[in-house]
Amino acid sequence: MEKKAHGLVADWNSLRRIFLQPESEAGKATLLRHMEQILFSLHDFLRQNVGVTEEISLQELATQFKETTISRKPEKKLAEVITALVEDIAPHAVNVSSPYFIGHMTSAIPFFMVHLKTIVAALNQNANKIETSKVVSVIERQVIAKIHRLIFQESNSFYSDHVQNAHTTLGAFTEGGTSANMTALWVARNAAFPPKDGFRGVEADGLASAYRAHDVDRCVVLVSRRGHFSLRKSGGVLGIGNSNIVAIDVDKDNRINLEALEKSIQDFRAQKNVKILAVVGIAGATETGTIDPLADIGDICHKYGIHYHVDAAWGGPTLMSQKYKHFLNGIEKADSVTIDGHKQLYMPMTCGMIFFRDPYIMDKIAYHANYVNRQGSVDLGIKTLAGSREAHALILDSALKIMGSDGYGLLIDHGIDIARSFADEIKRRKIFELTSDPVLNILTYRVNPPEIKLRLLSATGEERKGLIEKLNDININVQRTQRESGKSFVSRTVLEHPASKESLVVLRSVLMNPMTDMKILTEILDEQENIYKSHCGHVYGL
Repeated sequence: MEKKAHGLVADWNSLRRIFLQPESEAGKATLLRHMEQILFSLHDFLRQNVGVTEEISLQELATQFKETTISRKPEKKLAEVITALVEDIAPHAVNVSSPYFIGHMTSAIPFFMVHLKTIVAALNQNANKIETSKVVSVIERQVIAKIHRLIFQESNSFYSDHVQNAHTTLGAFTEGGTSANMTALWVARNAAFPPKDGFRGVEADGLASAYRAHDVDRCVVLVSRRGHFSLRKSGGVLGIGNSNIVAIDVDKDNRINLEALEKSIQDFRAQKNVKILAVVGIAGATETGTIDPLADIGDICHKYGIHYHVDAAWGGPTLMSQKYKHFLNGIEKADSVTIDGHKQLYMPMTCGMIFFRDPYIMDKIAYHANYVNRQGSVDLGIKTLAGSREAHALILDSALKIMGSDGYGLLIDHGIDIARSFADEIKRRKIFELTSDPVLNILTYRVNPPEIKLRLLSATGEERKGLIEKLNDININVQRTQRESGKSFVSRTVLEHPASKESLVVLRSVLMNPMTDMKILTEILDEQENIYKSHCGHVYGL
């Protein structure tokens, strides 16, 4: 973008001035005008300045941002920078707050979250260290205990003993679900390879020594085919290899096949040189929103003595819904649970959490340093992957007080209820086919015109393969065209047909915005039908 010259200089007096206060009264007025919009009329601001996103290609945008030299002198005043962000940058961002944006697990946040985030940024606490957070660390332990209680439902005496106990840990805030899942498997790995006979433990001596000491050649983690790809990342980072994150078949409802799971466990146990680190249950699959049979998986893990982790990054807050919390029955049997704050707790990016049933098990990943997280200190960073962390606990603590569990429950109920109504509307329209019934507030469907539906009933071999490829192309084009038009957004993914094992391109909707209603969803379907009729039908001879 074009630079403006103002004769600005970078001297000590100027630096002190802009570090501590606005540059001028006029600049202050500009800042207040924009910030008043953002702080008190957030959704109006986003609607007026962003839409969903403007119709412009990434390639065209990229040509405007090719400068690679940092100017030695200041280029703009703060007020000019803020104005440019609002007028030039925001229109090309994605308005995830729009009720027409129903394609990803990022959605609107309540307007007060911006206020809370602003205060947290201004305080600039590092929650991993008592000396840089003090009361924030105390509040964080309390918030962790509240969510732990929601999940594991331990006794009053348990929480009295552990909520502010410097020697135990109920969980930790992380950067997101990926780092939370990684932390769970990190703990499970270390628990699986403890010290013995001169071996100091896997954390100290490494995986090769651990395998030799424990007479193991391979470690595996078992999870359904709907498992999040962060688990494969964890396999790579933890050194067990991402190919050892073993996918277990799912049933027709996209839930882990319990018979296949138990058979896999038995097969691996029969190989004396294989260690099963963990079994992962899913409470809200990323692609389909489905929930594994959590209680049954817990019983199987208990039977075989296997660490049981539940990835509830998406579905965990359902526990606050009086209407649907039973969907997560059995989650209390888990050894560890992931929940994301920036998903259905409606917090700003980025916030994840990991919780452990055993308040001592996180000792297996403890680290100390002389200048920070010293031996004997009560620093929260002793048992976390991150060295520094924002004070997310202040935001969540405040949000829980503002919303209450019933308030969050209403948001959860709305998403699930409207997903069911949306599924009914999809079934009603002949041009669409529902490909996964909603359990929570995620569903998948595809454009499947009656002409192709009829032919698929009898087609085999190359004819069927050609029809599937044609359908996949149609759905890719419909999704891409709708996205680029900038009015609304539905994502897409690829699911394997449970019977034929064919790869199907499907449209994916995530319904978590309380402003999204059936009128809007009907408009989105209408737009997809029109795109198909005007852009796709004649191309494919339909």
